[in-house]
Order: sequence, then structure tokens, then C-alpha cells
Amino acid sequence: MRFIGNKERLLNEIHNVIKTKNIQGDSFFDFFAGTTSVGKYFKKLNYKIYSSDLLYFSYVLQRAYIVNNKNLKFEKLFKKINFESSKFLIASPLELVVEYLNQIESIKGFIYNNYTPEGTKNLEIKRMYFSNENGSKIDAIRQRIEQWKNEKIINEDEYFVLLACLLETVPLYANVAGVYAAFMKKWDSRAIKKLNLRPIALIINNKKNEAFNEDSVQLINQIETDILYLDPPYNQRQYGSNYHLLETIARYDNPKIKGVAGLRNYDEQKSKFCNSITGLQELSKIAKDAKYKNLILSYNTEGIMSKKEIIKTLSQYGKVELIEFNYLRFKSNNNGESKTKKFIKEQLYVLQK
Repeated sequence: MRFIGNKERLLNEIHNVIKTKNIQGDSFFDFFAGTTSVGKYFKKLNYKIYSSDLLYFSYVLQRAYIVNNKNLKFEKLFKKINFESSKFLIASPLELVVEYLNQIESIKGFIYNNYTPEGTKNLEIKRMYFSNENGSKIDAIRQRIEQWKNEKIINEDEYFVLLACLLETVPLYANVAGVYAAFMKKWDSRAIKKLNLRPIALIINNKKNEAFNEDSVQLINQIETDILYLDPPYNQRQYGSNYHLLETIARYDNPKIKGVAGLRNYDEQKSKFCNSITGLQELSKIAKDAKYKNLILSYNTEGIMSKKEIIKTLSQYGKVELIEFNYLRFKSNNNGESKTKKFIKEQLYVLQK
């Protein structure tokens, strides 16, 4: 999934730092879970994972990837619905359910009515987040998943995994440059393709992993971990506005929306790390009060908190070491032009409490 600050390409570097610095332990707290890429990586390494995020769509992904620890059978659903498929003998139950959802009739629901050109034809500026066909397809799949949950023919794990399949599929067809704070004024080629729901890959380990949908700072007295991993926002842009549409699809709560972009209210989902002063204050509180052996902070040289202030803040609570490495960054508006590429320094601050 396209996500600001996603650590997908940096996970091996993070793991190498843990190994070279001989950071021991078998529990890992992903404090700002986001798309769960970090949590998934360390779950595969058989750590016990704790993860948390203010955004509900992140919690859905956490429940699907981090908490769920078994292959799903959809036993009640299979008794209710006849899944006819040429792939029946080789497909997994999840693949069969996804194939079924791809074939259901479209519905003109909240997404179609508010985020497609036809659904917003009465607005001065029509919203072009999804094609008309894909908007109604998203509504149909989302409503059917909720219906199955309400009828109690899928359990919680099955519910969150199906929602995660939808959330992972939607960005592949969204008419956006990267985030959802604005839609593109012309159709991207991927956005006009017919949406095809895709199954996610489940991860199984032998730990009782836990996920939370709240401000992680409220959890620092409840969770004790060997490694506390922080990957906070780097700039002033709030994730609540950047990913409002994924949040609405996850919740499907018919929110009041406003503006050209159709934003939902995100006042309760603002991060203090989007301000340098309150970010440093929050970092100090976490480093001081959380229960951990080693804290690792991911940041980079474009962040609003300075290297000097971060080291000063963390040094109050133990020994701090900074590891930096070059990271090739692509500007969102570079259109693939190599002349706009540049290196930034990714920073890993390691605090031994």
C-alpha cells in the first residue's frame, strides 16, 4: 500500500541494526503501526508483536496481519453460500470468498455517491477518486462483508481479513497521486481498470500478538516490550486527512464530509508529532515512561524535529546512538525524471534505557 513514510524498503536495514547492535529480546512494539509493514516483518521473525495506531483502517490491517494467527476456513459462510468455482480444488477458502465477492452485483452506496463523478455530478467540482464502476463495486463488497458479520456467518478474524483485502485493493484503483487529500483531475490509467479484489497473504507465528486502535502514548504503562519502535510523522501533514478515504471505507459509517476532497472530521486523530515542539515533548514522555529495554526511533533529515534536539531529548534517559544511511527519495511530483531524485539520510536513533 502507498503510504507516507512506509518502511517497506528499509526493513532489512532496521533489522541489520538490531543484529549488529546486539539488541536482544523477543517482543516488539510497533508504536505507529500504519500499514503494518514493520509489524509484519518482525512477526515473520517470530517476535511477539504489539501494534497500535489512531487510524481505524490501520487497526483493520493490524487485526488481519498481526493478530490473526491461523488460516481461515469460513465454515459458516460455506454452509450458507454455494461457492461454485473451477478453482475449488486448488484455491484456499479465502481465495474462494474473494472470487465470490468479485462477482456480486454493484451497489450505489456512500462511496459511489460521494467519490465518483456520476455520484457527485451536482457538485461544482465532481470528485474523481474512483470510476463510477469501481465506486459502486467498493460499496457492494463493503456492504456484503458487513452483512455477513451482522448475520454472524463470519467471525472477527474473517471479517478483518476481508476488510484488509478491500483496503489493500482500493489504492491500486484510486485516482490519486499518493495520498487522498486530493484527487487527480485526469484519470490515471490504473484508476479506469475494473477493480478486482485480491486476497492478502496471511502471516502465522506462535505468539499471542496484540493490536490497538488508540493513541499509543496511552498504552505506555500497560505494555512491556524488549524493543519499542517509533516511526512518527515527519512533517506537519496529518495522516487523518491524507488517508480519510481509506478510513471511511474501513469504518463505512456514512460520515459528514466537507470540501472539494470530501474530508471526514479527523480532529480526534491528530498527532502531536506533526509539530516540532509538541513532538519533542511527546518523544520525551515516551522515552521516560514507556516500559522497554531498547527504543528505536526512525526519522530522516527532512523531519521537523532536528537531530540535535532529538539526541538531547533521548539522552536524558540513557545511552543514545545514531545510525544514518543514504536513502533514495522520489519527489511525488517528479514524473520519473531522474534529475529530481535526491538522497536523504534515513536516521535510526537507538536508546538503551
